[in-house]
Amino acid sequence: MEWFSNLDTFLKVYWIIAGTASLIFIIQMIMTFVGMDSGDGFDADAGGDTQFEGPFQMFSIRNLINFFLGFGWGGVCFSETFSFNSSNSTKILISICAFLTGILFVAIFFFIIKQFLKLSKDNSFRIENTVGNVADVYLVIPAEKSGKGKIQISVKGAFHEIDAITEGEKIPTGGKAKVISVIDSQTVLVNKL
Repeated sequence: MEWFSNLDTFLKVYWIIAGTASLIFIIQMIMTFVGMDSGDGFDADAGGDTQFEGPFQMFSIRNLINFFLGFGWGGVCFSETFSFNSSNSTKILISICAFLTGILFVAIFFFIIKQFLKLSKDNSFRIENTVGNVADVYLVIPAEKSGKGKIQISVKGAFHEIDAITEGEKIPTGGKAKVISVIDSQTVLVNKL
């Protein structure tokens, strides 16, 4: 504590902000990992649409903590970098760098949340999504609905093997076919390309 009491008031403020924000950040992180975090709960009404993407709020307690985490630690680190002295120009430079660091922390958090939201998208396969797509014929498709063949088709970046029938001429293995409609949950109607 003697070290802290010998600091300039300007630096004490940054250490207090950094310590408090770090403590709250750690508590938030623990609550998130144990499932007690049910959202921010204290979203500020900034007027207008404050939604970033999905359930993420731009103006929230969580983002305020992220900003102060970057601001506080930025001020502490930049005071060491710029060899802190009591001049106003050094204080202004440290404050600007700390502010930009706080903004950077919030931007990094935005980026991370955006990546997590991509993971939560529904990428489950629905046979209806094959209609209109071109597929590779895997097993010969007999002519005029006289039997089933198989196609391989890419839907949302994943390959699927599906039963297929055609109303037209036979489609050989290695040929191309376009899905016209869905017959049932495992079979599609295709035309030769």
